[in-house]
Amino acid sequence: MHLNSNKSVSPLTVLWCGAFIMTISLGIRHSFGLFLQPVSLSNEWGREIFAFSIAMQNLVWGVAQPFVGRMADRLGSAITMILGGVLYALGLFLMSTVDSPGMLTLSAGILIGLGLSGTTFPVVFGAVSRAMPPEKRSMAMGISMALGSLGQFAFLPGGLFLINELGWSSALTVLSCIAVVILALAWPLVEKKAKTVLLDETPCSAECPNTASHHETLPTPAEKEMGMWASLAQAMQHKAFIMLSVGYFVCGFQILFISVHLPSYLQDSGIPASAGSNALALIGLFNILGSYLAGLWGGQFRKPMLLSGIYGLRGLLIAAFVLLPLTTWSVYLFAACMGVLWLSTVPLTTGTVSAMFGVKNLSMLGGLVFMFHQIGAFVGGWLGGLLFDATGSYQLVWWLCVALSVIAAAVNWPIEEKSAQANEPATQAA
Repeated sequence: MHLNSNKSVSPLTVLWCGAFIMTISLGIRHSFGLFLQPVSLSNEWGREIFAFSIAMQNLVWGVAQPFVGRMADRLGSAITMILGGVLYALGLFLMSTVDSPGMLTLSAGILIGLGLSGTTFPVVFGAVSRAMPPEKRSMAMGISMALGSLGQFAFLPGGLFLINELGWSSALTVLSCIAVVILALAWPLVEKKAKTVLLDETPCSAECPNTASHHETLPTPAEKEMGMWASLAQAMQHKAFIMLSVGYFVCGFQILFISVHLPSYLQDSGIPASAGSNALALIGLFNILGSYLAGLWGGQFRKPMLLSGIYGLRGLLIAAFVLLPLTTWSVYLFAACMGVLWLSTVPLTTGTVSAMFGVKNLSMLGGLVFMFHQIGAFVGGWLGGLLFDATGSYQLVWWLCVALSVIAAAVNWPIEEKSAQANEPATQAA
């Protein structure tokens, strides 16, 4: 049996380049909520049209992710990131010229959705996980997620400044130019011709440094033999994987609803527009801390237990936000606390998938579980606009977020981080 081993790119290079790619990709994406009102008012649309395009973006991102992940596993993460960066920049540029709902869905929805699938968590985490020894993977994913969160903090005030100074169309043109930097960051990660190692003929000797880590990094025999469809079938028959996916659906629902609709919700309540931008920026800022802690604690405690805690705390926080009087400072407190809980689910969920299925197909299987996240995002983003246009209020969706938190906390708690059997579905729930 053979394993392709490439030593031309150092693990730290993979970590930093991948992290800054996510800084740009997630930062731009996090600013889309600022464009809801100006784009809708400029084109005399209801909020559902913009909300639907962003919901479609997340659905396309999610549905494409397992296949884009497979491409990254087979052809290399760098090539995948470059193609994703091209589509992302093109989508942003076309979004700056929209004058019809169809063009908005094509640019903001389909093209940017495909671009995100090649420049975010599953592809970057797959590259980082393969570059790092097992004992450092959780921390490395936490660091890359924390740096990705930096973009969510930096791009919000920057995006609002661009909209105020240049208008929404020119602001999107500037963001499309920034997205091109993804190509430059991905280029150093392009692998040179791989060196072939004969695993059956070159076992590690006792003198081999980091022997335990080396053996853990190699794929298991079952992992090496399983193809794409067999791996997908195994995951979909695995009870713990399904439970993990249900929780991730909830995560996507809550995150996109808040990202897209929070600024408008605050303006409807008489809170200044700048507070919405500041709130989303605070979410990004405190997400740095949350992602770092998730990576740190994920290597010390049971990851599904941490996920249950995150979802439960989200439910309590959202309920308090809705019930208590709304002021600028209560918004900022909500944003800071929500930021700690924001994307801290990502390294924990990906780490649990890695523990169950290994790293060889991690970009694909991480993409599969992420697809459920994005289906939830589609429902949350679109339903927020639909119910607002129907009722004139976001209250129903806020309380739906609370109820879903309870479900997510319940389904994650019993999951165990056990390796899946190659030929039979495991029931990992206690």
